[in-house]
Amino acid sequence: MSIPNTHVRAVLDAYLERFPKEVDAAAPLVQALDDEHELASPKEFRIGHVTAGAVVLDPCWRVLMVREDSRGSWLLPGGHLTETDGALHEAARDRLTQITGLVPEQLVATSEDLPSDLDSHLVPESLDLGEPEHRHFTFLYLYRATAATVPVGSHTFGDLAWRPHTDIPSARLAAKISQALAPDREPTRG
Repeated sequence: MSIPNTHVRAVLDAYLERFPKEVDAAAPLVQALDDEHELASPKEFRIGHVTAGAVVLDPCWRVLMVREDSRGSWLLPGGHLTETDGALHEAARDRLTQITGLVPEQLVATSEDLPSDLDSHLVPESLDLGEPEHRHFTFLYLYRATAATVPVGSHTFGDLAWRPHTDIPSARLAAKISQALAPDREPTRG
């Protein structure tokens, strides 16, 4: 069973209630929901489709990032939804564990059901994959790593590294993370 649009709509509505200034940025996703596009399908290209991702911080406030190939940019772990995903937060956690090797016991979700950010970005046309230009609507969930040792180096999905939190690809997301962490003490230096 894939994630239904009703679930995407409920998560989006709760997200926009928390972050009302992002209503305009979410307009393409709202339009796709209104037009009943199959948003859980990675083959939905009319506007785009939903993906799930994660932001993982260690005690030093470093961010776990993945680079898909040696020339690629450092990205947050995440990916397409699958037929077995039941909820967006579960999909984010599952993609995170698949990509990084972290297990749920090594993670603490800062908000189980509500994403910390909704990243909407264009994916360029790929002649190799036969895919037109489309949007990814990535629901990003924030986690804290609890393990003293976490995977780094090369993995099946690419190189992993703990990067400075300033490397987060979005200033808006960086600000949200800083705000979420504000009640915590200063990051551990290490």
